[in-house]
Amino acid sequence: MMTIPIETGTNVTLHFALSLEDGHVVDSNFEGKPATFTVGDGNLLPGFEVALMGLVDGDEREFTITPENAFGQHNPQNVQAVERGNFDDDELEVGAMYSFQNGDGELPGVIVELDDKEIMVDFNHPLAGVNILFRVNILSVSPAQVH
Repeated sequence: MMTIPIETGTNVTLHFALSLEDGHVVDSNFEGKPATFTVGDGNLLPGFEVALMGLVDGDEREFTITPENAFGQHNPQNVQAVERGNFDDDELEVGAMYSFQNGDGELPGVIVELDDKEIMVDFNHPLAGVNILFRVNILSVSPAQVH
């Protein structure tokens, strides 16, 4: 059987783990069902796909994905003041996540500061601004499906 390297359009089945530099595991499927996707279909961020290019069945690797190639840099403009009256909850606390309606649907935000009048909400992705350790075990690579 011919070994096929990962490239745009190939189908890949893998186990993966996303961790912070301190070792905290953010997401992993090593204990469960592997993920299958087609490279370039938008299911994986491009920065993660680039790291996989050229790998073959059986490869195990760990990559450091920088914020620019993962969930973006933390943008201070994405931290917004929201009037306290917009919250029904009297039990607001720093670190709590709320879902806000915007024109495109729901937007999650994390409370980073609060006082009697307004709440500072961070709308950045929770993993923005951090390096992500991306560990993979490639289970299979197959040619793209021809339609």
